[in-house]
Amino acid sequence: MNKQKKSLSKTAKLQKVRFGIVGLVNTGVDFSILFLLIALFSLPAVVANMGSTLIALAVSYALNKRAVFGDSSTNNVRQIVTFVTITLFGLWVLQGIVIMGLPTLLWMFYGLGDGTSLFIAKLIAVVASLTWNYLWYSRVIFKPTNSQE
Repeated sequence: MNKQKKSLSKTAKLQKVRFGIVGLVNTGVDFSILFLLIALFSLPAVVANMGSTLIALAVSYALNKRAVFGDSSTNNVRQIVTFVTITLFGLWVLQGIVIMGLPTLLWMFYGLGDGTSLFIAKLIAVVASLTWNYLWYSRVIFKPTNSQE
């Protein structure tokens, strides 16, 4: 029994490491596209964030399903709908709140410029949404079945 608990604990730690790596990849995709959309098309930050997160969303689903949670189920419709709903809430609602409010506070209290404020706000927003996502992905979306445990 103790050996089984250690094995599950090790698996959970490795899963979190893989989730973190996938999160870094997705964050790189998200940040790159966000700033390209702003620089090349002069889109407002929140609009550019929606575009960048849509692309990162597709990458995230594929990598989380296989590489992080080892999910091999083929009935994906409910899983995709739930994944998209949970992820978009984190990306657009949680991140949107931070991106809309934090740069102003950073400017007011620290005198930071628009680019620096947006970068810091986006970084904090990403941490909040990554935490949100892991909790939902591991407990609801890609929850192991009894045969996978």
